[in-house]
Amino acid sequence: MSTSTLKSEQARLTDQDRELILATQEGLPLVSDPWGELGRQLGMPADEVLSRFQHMQEAGVIRRVAAVPDHYKLGYRYNGMTVWDVSDDAISTMGQQVGDLPFVSHCYRRPRHLPYWSFNLFAMVHGTSREEVEHKAAQIRELLGDTCSGHTILYSSAILKKTGLRLRKQADKP
Repeated sequence: MSTSTLKSEQARLTDQDRELILATQEGLPLVSDPWGELGRQLGMPADEVLSRFQHMQEAGVIRRVAAVPDHYKLGYRYNGMTVWDVSDDAISTMGQQVGDLPFVSHCYRRPRHLPYWSFNLFAMVHGTSREEVEHKAAQIRELLGDTCSGHTILYSSAILKKTGLRLRKQADKP
């Protein structure tokens, strides 16, 4: 997103929307009713909190509200981005099927960059061992069948910090 686009998006945020984003930048409260807890913290009803998040999502200000697990703390220390060379006529159907597998955390199509990079389908899998990741990749390979003419697994070598939308407090603005 360009800086001008981001600024126009920020301009459309109400003060309450900004408060919600600031209150959730480190995550939602880990309670049975996070919307209610946020509402109590910010002095607004839970249904308004949820409605504001839905509106920001519909407006494209935020893409989604989702859990981001720490795979390492859960014991999943092997992360493999499996990459596949899937025929163009099958990629939409097969990509959906691969993305629906319970062990694929995210799956997406990317352009090929021939002759150096022939892979056009990416699917991230996590495992407690390299063998587990390879077993899951073998299941994807079986599912893809003749639509796939090659693949490899790119293993993570570092943990990157994952963060979502970040806003500065009003007082922090230049």
